[in-house]
Amino acid sequence: MNLNQLYYFQKVAQLQHYHQAAKELNISQPSLSRSIANLEEELGVSLFQKNGRNIELTKYGSIFLEHVNRIIDEIKIAENKMKSLAGSSSGHIDIGYVFPLAKSYIPRLVRSFLNQQENHEITFSLSQEITKNLIADLKNEKYDVVFGSLVADEPEVEFVPVVNQEMVIITPPEHPLKYKKKLVLEDLLDYPVIGYDKTSGLGRFTNSIYKQNHIKPSIAFESSDENAIASLVAEDFGIGFVAHVESLQAYDVEILHLSNVKPYHTVYMAYLKNMPMIPAVRKFIEFTKETIDIFY
Repeated sequence: MNLNQLYYFQKVAQLQHYHQAAKELNISQPSLSRSIANLEEELGVSLFQKNGRNIELTKYGSIFLEHVNRIIDEIKIAENKMKSLAGSSSGHIDIGYVFPLAKSYIPRLVRSFLNQQENHEITFSLSQEITKNLIADLKNEKYDVVFGSLVADEPEVEFVPVVNQEMVIITPPEHPLKYKKKLVLEDLLDYPVIGYDKTSGLGRFTNSIYKQNHIKPSIAFESSDENAIASLVAEDFGIGFVAHVESLQAYDVEILHLSNVKPYHTVYMAYLKNMPMIPAVRKFIEFTKETIDIFY
């Protein structure tokens, strides 16, 4: 059984006449008759019976027609959906991103993209995860584009730097470090530190900074993101060494800048290098490249 046979069957059922159906299908009547006969042989039932000069559906033909109509309707729906996705002014984009980008960067980026007249009909799905999971899901095609840390040894993935985040120390209110004139990275050694989950992108990044500067802070707790770290710092569980994100301002913490080093964590947009993309995804990637650092 093939799709042409289903179309042929549906047309014959509609017109109840082989000659008229063959004419509309632009095939010869013998070819149409053979196709229907082969279909009946494969199904093991008669689909049509003679009614004078015309033909009509048998009981089994009527049952089969109900299913064929649904199948062909679904094919038309799928075809229209694919044409919509392939269009330049519509389509759907699946995005994944790390938690620090949730408050401002991603909402502003997506809203600015959608505000362009030609992008009004494009839709998005937005999900938050740690970088490790984002890259795995990107490679499994769950996402079209993700935003997170750079991951080494991923030759299939294109990484484009889009945001630079200054690394800062956060402390509880009126902490002694607030009054220190020149804050240095080594000051972390004097207090318990609330760190990032060591398996996250920022966890690996902060650990690399510690190693480069030959220090080993006392990590009291590990948390998933800046909001969780700031919550613990505000309650005096320790101090934090975190990316300077806008959401920190919502917590009762001091944001202190280092004087001896100025480390920056870079956030990357990532997508698969050789994966076919619909126009909407390509447009969003190019828009993001053109607006680097504007929405952060």
